[in-house]
Amino acid sequence: MAAGFAPPKLAEFILTERLGSGTYAIVYKAYRKNDNREVVAVKVVSKKSLNKASTENLLTEIEILKTVKHPHIVQLKDFQWDSENIYLIMEFCSGGDLSRFIHSRRLLPEHVARRFLQQLASALKFLHERNISHLDLKPQNILLSGGMLKLADFGFAQYMSPWDERHVLRGSPLYMAPEMVCNRQYDARADLWSVGVILYEALFGHPPFASRSYAEIEEKIRSNRPIETMLVVEAVSKDQSGDYAAALSLYCQSLEHFVPAVHYETDAQRKEAIRKKVKQYISRAEDLKALVASNNKISFAQAKTTRDLLKEMSRGSPRLIAGLELASAAVAKEEEGDDGHDTLDLYQQSLGELLLMLAAEPVGRRRELLHGEIKCLMARAEYLKEQLKMRETQAEASMDRDPLSESVKSSCCVQ
Repeated sequence: MAAGFAPPKLAEFILTERLGSGTYAIVYKAYRKNDNREVVAVKVVSKKSLNKASTENLLTEIEILKTVKHPHIVQLKDFQWDSENIYLIMEFCSGGDLSRFIHSRRLLPEHVARRFLQQLASALKFLHERNISHLDLKPQNILLSGGMLKLADFGFAQYMSPWDERHVLRGSPLYMAPEMVCNRQYDARADLWSVGVILYEALFGHPPFASRSYAEIEEKIRSNRPIETMLVVEAVSKDQSGDYAAALSLYCQSLEHFVPAVHYETDAQRKEAIRKKVKQYISRAEDLKALVASNNKISFAQAKTTRDLLKEMSRGSPRLIAGLELASAAVAKEEEGDDGHDTLDLYQQSLGELLLMLAAEPVGRRRELLHGEIKCLMARAEYLKEQLKMRETQAEASMDRDPLSESVKSSCCVQ
């Protein structure tokens, strides 16, 4: 069934758009031919593509899905066959897969990742209590429907008691447990490693051991070198380009993840390696904090000159003068070290007034200056929002007794 072919025909369903495909199957969106036009997903497996092993896998998948009913597992509604294909009629999940969801948002907030992990854990607990292991857990096999996570694609699933051992390599290399990759002998606990990799990808936007071969993955898993997060990579990039405020923010966000990693790491060598990285990032954050403070003073002085000129040009516009006075008050509070909600409120009030004035301002020198002033004030407001958000996150971290955590808080508190 090549990509250009029309969907196959089913007596009770109208198959429409193609949702995805794999080695043995293509999944279509479909409508039931009755009054309520129920929407389903139909997994079409070509009989010609099946060998002995894949036939056994398909039969196991059907057997498992027929017996399990759980809110976080995709439901098998029916299965049919004809001379060409086998059809699995599945529950339709309108939200796509978790991989697409993560990539569309770059990374997920912790509270969203936590909720998804709870749902995935609930599904796995249900399966493992019935001696069923999925063995191909990855974001592409987790679907979303109405904000709920649904575990799907049981093509590699097996009945396994907790300590049963297997030697057949199953699943996707990026998400495979070390015992699968390194010695190909594993038991039902292999699913738990995959869950950890999925959680990492949800929080950081990429899996921890991206590699091109089994050998490379094994080398990375065995290595004591700490995993660099995308936040750190972006921080270094911003640092090198001279965007020190953005770099400081990114270093601080990454440290919020590294510090708990030091706390919970049990391997002494890994713990020390991560600790060295954290100290390196804290040191750079301290340097950046000084640079940002210095740049702030320069930008405040430059902005004041422009603002004074605008005030001179706005003598006949009391509302514009009032907006500029609010901006001056916000800047003064920030210069005094008040980078809290009150200062942010002043920035937002001044922007509200000045944006209204800009909309009515005719083309000319004053409009150019006003446009530049608004851009500057927006940048300051966004910067303050970022600082407030970081402080709130650090407060939630509740690691007050950890000296390393205290260093992070000190480095990431910009005056």
